[in-house]
Amino acid sequence: MSHARDSTRAYLSAFAVLVAAVAIRWLLDPVMGDRLPLVTLFGAVAAAVWIGGWLPAAVVTIVGYLACDILFIPPRGRIGLDDAQNIVGLLAYLFTCALIVVIGEAMRRAQARAGERGELLRVALGSIGDAVITTDTTGRVTYFNAVAESLTGWKRDSAVGQPLESVFRIVDESTRQPVESPATRALREGAVVGLVNHTVLVDRHGGERPIDDSAAPIRDDRGAVSGCVLIFRDISERRRFETHEATRLLDARLLAAIVESSDDAIISKSLDGIIRTWNAAAHRLFGYSAEAAVGRHISLVIPPDRIAEEDLIIARLKAGQRVEHFETERVRSDGKRLWVSLTISPLKDDSGTVVGASKIVRDVTYQREADAEREKFVTLVENSTDFIGICDLEGIPTYVNRAGLAMVGLDDIDAARRTPIGEFFFPEDRSTVLDRFLPTVAKEGHGEIEIRFRHFRTGAAMWMSYKVLRLDDVAGRPIAYATVSQNVTERKRLEDELRTLAADLSEVDRRKDEFLATLSHELRNPLAPMRNMLEVLRRAGDSGGSLPRAVDTMERQLGQLVRLVDDLLDLSRVTHNRIELRRAPVELAAVLRQAVHSSQPMADEAGHHVRWELPAEPVYLDADAMRLAQVFGNLVNNACKYTPPGGTITVSAKRDGEDAIVTVADTGIGIASDKLESIFDMFSQIDRSLERSQGGLGIGLTLVKRLVEMHGGSVVAASAGEGRGSTFVVRLPTTKLRPESVAGAPAAEPKPAFAGSRRILVVDDNVDAAASLAVLLQIAGHRTVVAHDGPTAIDAASRERPDVVLLDIGLPQVNGYDVCRRIRALPWGKEVVLVALTGWGQEEDRRRSREAGFDAHLVKPVAYEALVALLDSLAEGRQPK
Repeated sequence: MSHARDSTRAYLSAFAVLVAAVAIRWLLDPVMGDRLPLVTLFGAVAAAVWIGGWLPAAVVTIVGYLACDILFIPPRGRIGLDDAQNIVGLLAYLFTCALIVVIGEAMRRAQARAGERGELLRVALGSIGDAVITTDTTGRVTYFNAVAESLTGWKRDSAVGQPLESVFRIVDESTRQPVESPATRALREGAVVGLVNHTVLVDRHGGERPIDDSAAPIRDDRGAVSGCVLIFRDISERRRFETHEATRLLDARLLAAIVESSDDAIISKSLDGIIRTWNAAAHRLFGYSAEAAVGRHISLVIPPDRIAEEDLIIARLKAGQRVEHFETERVRSDGKRLWVSLTISPLKDDSGTVVGASKIVRDVTYQREADAEREKFVTLVENSTDFIGICDLEGIPTYVNRAGLAMVGLDDIDAARRTPIGEFFFPEDRSTVLDRFLPTVAKEGHGEIEIRFRHFRTGAAMWMSYKVLRLDDVAGRPIAYATVSQNVTERKRLEDELRTLAADLSEVDRRKDEFLATLSHELRNPLAPMRNMLEVLRRAGDSGGSLPRAVDTMERQLGQLVRLVDDLLDLSRVTHNRIELRRAPVELAAVLRQAVHSSQPMADEAGHHVRWELPAEPVYLDADAMRLAQVFGNLVNNACKYTPPGGTITVSAKRDGEDAIVTVADTGIGIASDKLESIFDMFSQIDRSLERSQGGLGIGLTLVKRLVEMHGGSVVAASAGEGRGSTFVVRLPTTKLRPESVAGAPAAEPKPAFAGSRRILVVDDNVDAAASLAVLLQIAGHRTVVAHDGPTAIDAASRERPDVVLLDIGLPQVNGYDVCRRIRALPWGKEVVLVALTGWGQEEDRRRSREAGFDAHLVKPVAYEALVALLDSLAEGRQPK
């Protein structure tokens, strides 16, 4: 039917061409007249033979002549074959048309054959297993088959028109250097070129594969090169196996080597079960050598309880069937059983008859054990007390273990799958989990947060350590979230209790500090009148000499009590990092002299001899002189306490590189070796009768260690043993800076002495303290007024207009700070010397006294000399009234 349609279409087309030719001649008739009446028919005949072949052309030849004879050949209007001239014209016309038809038919058939050949070539190039690329003479791609697309990574439409070097990139496999394309050489040399010297093709995406390639020039009919054809193939598989099995079928020795080198046991046997071959892997697997196994029955490695399997396998092999991945047990030479996977293929002779079997045996014991371990893991997950679950990226649970279901009060996994994970949390916590936590997990791959889970039945809250891991597929795309979460409700409760306990302990510590400060204040109050009255007694004199000795004794014990109070407070400050060092360049020798001088009364009382060994050249430290004097004073006091009467205490100092070393050694009771490490611990004391008789709180050395470390130094203790004395070595960094007075700074102008009789107002709620201080000042020639509370003090100050006010802070009704502010607010109050004389001596207390308007802050008990020195220093510019 298709042929009939094509034939009809050809005749119709030929007829249309004929009509066109006749119409053209008719249009030209006014010009041409009777000349060349058939001239347009030759084109119509040629077109007809090209369109439909010789038969439509013959029809057009005859019908066209008849039409033109009637229309254009005289006599017009009829067929004029009775005229000899017309008959000759007809014969010439038929001859010409016949030539046109013959030539046209020949050309048409040649074109058809060429088309068939082109189609055949196109189909062949499209279906060939090799990649084919053709180029023009400039090296640009003109054709690209499907295999070339696959190997180069270029699509045909993208590749056509590109330079060949862009789509066909090759490098040497060994040197990695670019290699000239064989197509380039073929175009240049006009000869066939082949390259098989380890060429690697680099595809569009950077992938590489070894290829064989060759090229040949394309020549036109004249033999000129009009292009090039490049043929190449992927030889990856051949390269991969050429060493081991390229000639496997031709070389039995290579096959044997492959079998011997296999990690799987490869065995061949006859149909009656006799072993024929046995490779090295079989030896390793079963424990039998090839010599011990070949020739014996295969039951050698089959457990007796599985021997029936062999009959079933042989039956399948005889039927020509292959047995694949058959898992069973086999037995080693030592009796140990193995799980193996068998793949058994029938061996056939040339006639196709099954004559034996080839068996590949793979040990799957490890895999079976791994499967068993996975089962154990599943069991572990199901029996775990943790919440273990998986949900998809939309938050819909896909798995929750039994413990997890029980934790949140769900009946089964179906109930969980109907519950989005947002409902597992309380409404106020959902935004934290869904909007912040899970997006972080999606970005970073994991996360952990402590959050409350909700019990679906009771509504109770459970604190959970919610640990989430993002699960990805093999391509790295997120597919789910997994969690292993623990119930930490009890831990949270304990943490709350610990926080409460910590707060309680902090409060206790705060109260302890307040207690120590209060204790110091209360201890200082009775110390003040004692010191004042001692000074009164000292100044009263005693001709018998007993009174000075009593005064010295009382003063010594009073000084010891003051030191204990100071140590107690300093320990609290150091422990809480509340001490600020007031650093300045100081000379070490001056600090040591001050420290030893303060301890000299204790040494004299015990009859000790204090020796000095100071460096010849001055040694300077960047330090707080008062605190260093306290350090060395404590060490000397310690030596005095723990040295029997009449001992020797040596204080030495020297420079060691960039450090200064101070040594305090004694001939005392010594330190046991097991106590050397703990001697600096708080409240640490050596339990010796001599020590206990000397008293002490056990905090002096703790203060020494802390203060030395605050200066960037270190202190160590050493002793040869009990009864052999002790040595304390302090190492401190030196400085190149010098005190201003040493460096040549101008000496300060002497301040005017606080001489003459002064009006002094003494304010203290401790009547004895106020009275004793007033008596002491009266002995010195001053006029004194006493007040015991805030309002009385203000009235007395307004009435007496004193030159100096010695003002306690802790006063009844109006405290000392407010009293100071009110006096300063009076017109004459700015010229009054106001001194805080109090038992409160911490930095905060000193700061508050400065802010209130005090000129100075003294801590009870105050030595008379210190009080006089302070009043002298504050008297500049203020004259008696």
